[in-house]
Amino acid sequence: MADNQPGMAILTRTECFKLLAQASIGRIGASIGALPVILPVHFATYEESVLFRTVPGTKLDAATLGAVVAFQADAYEPLGGTGWSVLLQGIASEVSDEEGDAPARSIPIGPWVGMGSNHRLMRIGVANVSGRRFRIAGEGPAVEFPDAPPLNGSP
Repeated sequence: MADNQPGMAILTRTECFKLLAQASIGRIGASIGALPVILPVHFATYEESVLFRTVPGTKLDAATLGAVVAFQADAYEPLGGTGWSVLLQGIASEVSDEEGDAPARSIPIGPWVGMGSNHRLMRIGVANVSGRRFRIAGEGPAVEFPDAPPLNGSP
């Protein structure tokens, strides 16, 4: 897919993190048994990283601890026919009990059912981030995005 299409705008790193801060559920892409897997997670942003919880001993925990992972979150506004998607890659690591990580530990992240208090707080240190804002063809009113080509394809 070309990066500069009608009805789509490329997001800056700052815009990507602002949008991620508005979402609470995303997807982690990792490798389990040498096969790709995508799993939903509750998450929060902290500085320029993504935080999520795992349960020690689970496949998600084993697949992400110290691994290069992908993370994606998105949203769609059906009335306006617009949406956004942010993709990032980085290394997942456990948030430690060190003093510098105390603020990260205070960020509220919704747990999955049955997670209980036995969880590991993970951080994805973001190496690459990209995002797009888009309009679904044929849905909602015509929308122009700043710094994007016109939606009707004319110059």
